[in-house]
Amino acid sequence: MNGLRAYAAVTAAYWAFMLSDGALRMLVLLHFNGLGFSPVQLAYLFLLYEVAGIVTNLTAGWLAARFGLASTLYAGLGIQIVALAALAQLDPGWTVGASVMFVMAVQGASGVAKDLAKMSSKSAVKVLAPADGGLFRWVATLTGSKNAIKGLGFFLGAALLALAGFQAAVWAMAAVLAVILLAVALFLPPGLPGRMKGADSWSGWRSTDQRVNRLSLARMFLFGARDVWFVVGIPIYFQAVLSDGTAEGRREAFFLVGGFMAVWIILYGAVQAAAPRIVGGSNRPEDAVTRDAIRWAGRLVPIPFALALAVLVAGDPAPWLTGLLVLGLLGFGYVFAINSSVHSYLILAFGQAERITRDVGFYYMANAAGRLIGTLLSGISYQLGGLPLCLSTAGIMAAASWWAMTRVSHSSAE
Repeated sequence: MNGLRAYAAVTAAYWAFMLSDGALRMLVLLHFNGLGFSPVQLAYLFLLYEVAGIVTNLTAGWLAARFGLASTLYAGLGIQIVALAALAQLDPGWTVGASVMFVMAVQGASGVAKDLAKMSSKSAVKVLAPADGGLFRWVATLTGSKNAIKGLGFFLGAALLALAGFQAAVWAMAAVLAVILLAVALFLPPGLPGRMKGADSWSGWRSTDQRVNRLSLARMFLFGARDVWFVVGIPIYFQAVLSDGTAEGRREAFFLVGGFMAVWIILYGAVQAAAPRIVGGSNRPEDAVTRDAIRWAGRLVPIPFALALAVLVAGDPAPWLTGLLVLGLLGFGYVFAINSSVHSYLILAFGQAERITRDVGFYYMANAAGRLIGTLLSGISYQLGGLPLCLSTAGIMAAASWWAMTRVSHSSAE
C-alpha cells in the first residue's frame, strides 16, 4: 500500500512540474517571438535548458543514489520555483543580447529542475512497480499522463500570456508550484529508496550493457527528430500563417498555436499510455518489444519527408496545406508516442536494479542531447530553408534513430 501511495504522490508532483514546464515553454517562445526575436535567437533561449539537461542527467543518477529519490524530486521542484521567480524579474527595457543571456540562464536552471524531477519519477517506478509484469503498464501510465498534463501546460501558457501578461503568468505558476512542493513534502509516504549501492563512487556513469547505450543513442535521434520542427519551426510558421498582423490577430494566433501544441502533446500522452495495448500487451518478453521498437522506428521516417515535399509543392501557405500539416504532425505524434513509450519501458527493463538511477540518468542525458541538437537545428534550418528544411532534417534524424534501434537487437549485457 505504501508503494502505491508513494507512486501516486510521485505522479502528482511530476504532473504539477510538467504543467509548469509546458506553460513556461510557450510563454517564453510566444512572448519573445512577439518582441521580434529571430528563429535562431528563439532557439538560443532553449539551448542552455537542454545543455543543463545533459549535465544534470549525468550527475542526477549519482545524486539520487547518494541522497535518495525523494531528495532529488524535492530539489527539482524547488529549483523550478526559483527559476520562475527569477524570470519574473526580466526587464522589458533590456537590450536583446542582455535579455537572451538572462533567459538562457533561467532556462538552464529550469532544465536542471526538469531532469531532476524526471529522473526521480522514472527511477521510482522501477523500484515501486509490482513484480507481476506491471512495469510496462506503470511506465506507460506515468509517461502518458505526464505528457497530457504538459500539453495542458502549453495551452495554459499561451492563454495566460494573452489574458494576464508575461510577468503575472510567471508569478502565478511559481506560487502554485510552491504550494505543490509543500504538500508533497508533508504527505509523501515512505516508499522511495534512499542511498543505493555504489553511491560513493562517481565512476560507472556509462552502462556496461550495450543495449542501454544503443537504446540511448536511438533516443537521442528520436527526440532530435521531434524538436527540429517542434521547438521553433512549426510554432513560428503557424503563428505567421494564422495572424493578420494586428494586436487582436496576434492574440488569436497565440490561442491557436498554443491550442495545437497542447492537443499534440495531450494526444501524444494518450497514445503513450495506450502503447502496451497497441503493441500487443504489457507482459510480452523484452525481445518481442525490442522488435516492435525497430518496426515503429521505421514507420516514423517517411512522415516528415512527405510533409516537407508537400510544403515545397505548395509554394505558398494555403488552407489545405495548413490542414495537411496538422494531420501529418498528429500522425507523426502517434508513431512517435509509441516509439517513446516502448523506449521508456526498455530502459527500465534493461537497467540493473542496483544501478537503475545511473542507467536512467545516462538514458535521459541522451534524451536531453537529442533535444539540444533538435533545438539548435530547428532555429538554423528554419532560418536557412524554412519549413521544408526543418521537416527534412527531422526525417534524417528519424532515420538515424531507426538505424540505432536496429543495433539494440544485436547488443547484450557484458
